[in-house]
Amino acid sequence: MNGSNRLAGLTARPKETSAEEVRRVDEVGEARGFLDRTPRKKPGRKPSPRTYQLHPKVFPRVGEAIAAEAERLGITQGQLIERMWDTYSSN
Repeated sequence: MNGSNRLAGLTARPKETSAEEVRRVDEVGEARGFLDRTPRKKPGRKPSPRTYQLHPKVFPRVGEAIAAEAERLGITQGQLIERMWDTYSSN
């Protein structure tokens, strides 16, 4: 290339966006092997409403006690902390 812009003379043209024209263009594209690229639903599980993460630094004896109590109750440590917060904040 010698530095000239061979595309300089091109201009944008408005495209027809009627439902019929879009359908026709989709059919032509699919017939020629082009696939639909509309975004798909994200695969996997739906996000949990429990999305806030805490990373408290506690003494080992406190962490072990929380883990043991959650295990005894059959709940997660996060659920135990939620219960503790409810008790604390209701006073």
